This record gives sequence, structure tokens and C-alpha cells, in this order.
Amino acid sequence: MIQRATSITKYRAIMRSNVESMPWWGALDSSLREAVRVVSLVLPFRTNEYVCESLIDWDRVPDDPMFQLTFPQRGMLAEEDYTRVRDLMGRAEADPAHRAVLEAEVARIRARLNPHPAGQMTHNVPMLDGEPVRGMQHKYRETVLFFPSQGQTCHAYCTFCFRWAQFIGEGDLKFASREADRLAGYVRANRRVTDVLLTGGDPMVMNTKLLERYIEPLLSVESLRTIRIGTKSIAYWPQRYVTDRDADDLLRLFERVVGAGKHLALMGHFSHAVELSTPIARHAVSRIRSAGAVIRMQSPVIRHVNDDAGVWVDLWTRGTQLGCVPYYMFVERDTGAKGYFQMPLVRCWNIFRNAYQQIPGTARTVRGPSMSCFPGKCLILGVSDIGREQVFVLEFLQAREPDLVRRPFFAKYDPKASWYDDLCPLGPADEPFFVHEQSATGRGAESVPGSSGTVPVRIDASSRGR
Repeated sequence: MIQRATSITKYRAIMRSNVESMPWWGALDSSLREAVRVVSLVLPFRTNEYVCESLIDWDRVPDDPMFQLTFPQRGMLAEEDYTRVRDLMGRAEADPAHRAVLEAEVARIRARLNPHPAGQMTHNVPMLDGEPVRGMQHKYRETVLFFPSQGQTCHAYCTFCFRWAQFIGEGDLKFASREADRLAGYVRANRRVTDVLLTGGDPMVMNTKLLERYIEPLLSVESLRTIRIGTKSIAYWPQRYVTDRDADDLLRLFERVVGAGKHLALMGHFSHAVELSTPIARHAVSRIRSAGAVIRMQSPVIRHVNDDAGVWVDLWTRGTQLGCVPYYMFVERDTGAKGYFQMPLVRCWNIFRNAYQQIPGTARTVRGPSMSCFPGKCLILGVSDIGREQVFVLEFLQAREPDLVRRPFFAKYDPKASWYDDLCPLGPADEPFFVHEQSATGRGAESVPGSSGTVPVRIDASSRGR
């Protein structure tokens, strides 16, 4: 029987360094304990007492979805990689001289796991005064992503996380920035930017005073309409909005954002309905909404956690009843432990379709399944027939090239395809939609006047000469 403990008010992280001291550790099967120790050397591992005591049903382990969502599993590494790391770990524990060999092997495995998919390091970083702005991404014309340096961790790490490279201590694999004024200056200079998304990691690990430093300068930017905060905190640490020492200050900050005429959206990552099942989680949702913020729900559909239409029906229905807005069902990205979580695109579509048929109209704001791939957010509209050939019907909800948005196109049907890069255009008319990072030639940049000088920004081809 799952525990519903909500009396925890002091955050305590559970990581590789202290997991063996937890009261339930000894009850785990030895193979599960070994998997946690081995896989956490390669992929990041972090959970907390609230997740373990309130969300995980230990009678269902290892099949419990929240256990799968936060604890490393053997299948997250290729079998040969797992065996190699396990053996080297044993040697290093017996003789520290083997530690360097182990670290080299771990680095080699990580490099093969596509740590920054969809051009994050090569095509999304904007320029300011002729220099790349580290800690910022500008993939879509209207939206800038910002990675505050103090928000480069989470209350717990999702095992499927496509930003797992943020958490392994490799500085050159991180996006982070302390320069809040530079963010505001970039947005002020590039007036086509209407949305800023604070992401990470999770910005909500920051205390309110730190968060204010990033948000306050944005409130005076007239062209900015929306501030989004990507967060898993409502699921993993709802105390942030209820019992944390500065919870009330945080809600007052939200009220100031809304009072300044900005739309404030918490992009809540919810993978399973159990995350909204505790009284404190529901209380957090109520308090956030009372401050004028909107909570939008998004998550990938992944094996072992939510690969069942009924799970999504429960999640979207419960969220809608609480006042949240179902937003996206994503396809697991081609990075990290994708091999463990991925499913064929046709199965993802069938799960979405079957769930969508069962939810009320108020929950049908959700879109999916969607792939956040190199050219944009590619929506799988369905499977159809053209002549005697079965095809995928697709469209971009957002794109590097805005002219591609909401134009249906076709890909050859492949029952094994699990990502955009596995698809092939049906015909010549569909080829412009299939732009991969390896074949991209880059985008132009033009200088536009800003309040602090000339700011190079990426300009799409359709806007040149205006």
C-alpha cells in the first residue's frame, strides 16, 4: 500500500553517496542495489525523501512507475557497458589505482549518449556583442531559453531527462548564466522575442531572492509578454509553494509578474497522476493558481512509467480538475537512456489517441505526441494511407523556419521508427521538412539596434529585407 506521508517539510536529497543509509535500501533485491550503484556512475541519480515516502509504492518495486522514474535501472545502459562499468567499479574499490580507468570508461560511454540533442550546443546559442551567450538558447524566433546558473539542479532527477548532461559535473556540457541583465538586454534588443523560458535544471530550486534577480529586470521589457518557468517541483517538492521558508515571498513574486501585465506560466512536468495525489501537491497547485500563474502540464510518454492510455487519462483528468492545463505529450528524445524508455512512434501515437478519446473537452488542450527535434516541434498527426502506401502525417507546431509551421507533410511509414531522424520524406514536396543537424548550414545573423549597443541575433530567411 503506497504511503501518503506529507509531513516532510525539510528537504533531504538522496544520492549515490547516501542511498545505502536509507531504511528501505536493505529490503531491495541485490540486483536492484547493484544497478543503482553501477548506473549512477554514468547517469545522474538524485531523489529525495518526499518522493520516496509519498510517491513510491515500495510493494510494487521495481515496477512502480515513480521508482522507475527516479532510480537507475540496469537496462539504462547497454549490457556490455553495464558489465564493463561494474567490473571496473569493483577493481577501483579494491585498488584506487584503477579509478582513472573507470573514469575514462564512464566518459567514453557518456560521449556516445548524445548529451546535447537537437543542436543545443551548435545551433541554438545566440550572439551578443560578437560573442556567444552561454546560458541562453534561441531556437525559435519568439522564444528565448535561459539557464540560470543557480538553477542547474533539481529536487530529483528524472531517469529519462534529456538534459542529464547538466548534472554530471562536466562544465563544458552545461548551459548556465548568472547574467540576468544580459538576458534582459538581449530580449529588449530583439523585440520579436515575446517569451522567455527559465529552465535548467529547475529554476525553482533557487530561493525567491535569487529568482527575483532574473525575473525583475524582465518586467520592464515592453515587448515581452510571457515568462515561463520549467519545473518539476510541484511533483517532486510541492513544499516549495507551501511550507518552505520563503514560500509566501515566492507567491508574492508571482503576483508582481502578473501585476506587471505578463502572462506567468509554470511549465509543470507531470509524468504520472500519482504526482498530483498528495494533499500537499494539490495545495501547492491551489496556491500557485491563486497568485495568478497558470500551470501547464507536459511530459514524454515513456516505457516503464506511463506507456498506457489509462495513465494519461487519469493524469490529464486529475490535472484539469485542479485547474492545470494539459499542454504536451512528448516523445522521448534521442539521448541518455533512450534505449530503455523509447517506443515506436506509432505506439506513442496510439497511446495518445486512445487517451484523447477518453478525456473531457476541457482537457483536450493537450497536443501530442510531439518530437522536439532539430528543426522544431514535430507533431505526429497520425497514420494514414496515400494510394496503397501507409504514411505518417506530420506537422511542425514550432520551427526554426517559421514558414514550416502548421503545414502538413508526410513521411514513409516505418513501424520501428522511434524518432524524427528515423523517418524519410514520402516525396520531393516533403524533403524541406527533413532538415537534420548534420546537414544544416547554419543561419544568418544581422545586427539590430538595442539599448546597449548593437546585438547580433539570428534572423530567419523570411524576415530579411523587412
